[in-house]
Amino acid sequence: MIRAVTDRVFIRLPPETETTEGGIIVPHDGPNERIVGEVISVGDKVKSVKVGDKVLFHIFDDLPSAEKDVVVVRENSILGVFENE
Repeated sequence: MIRAVTDRVFIRLPPETETTEGGIIVPHDGPNERIVGEVISVGDKVKSVKVGDKVLFHIFDDLPSAEKDVVVVRENSILGVFENE
């Protein structure tokens, strides 16, 4: 696992396809302007989120990482943290 530094936040993205209760696969049609993910690592200067938080972030600010389903953003690209999730 790689550790985030400074104001960087590593976020695990949800799977690209979702399945309904009946087993129907619902693919995502394309890039969204915003996306939701789970924080898996935070840099030492990050104050507003912690590992395990479910966050909404601006997708155009993300950078790919070594893992396909993980992206890196700066803390100021995070738009909000879901509470009671």
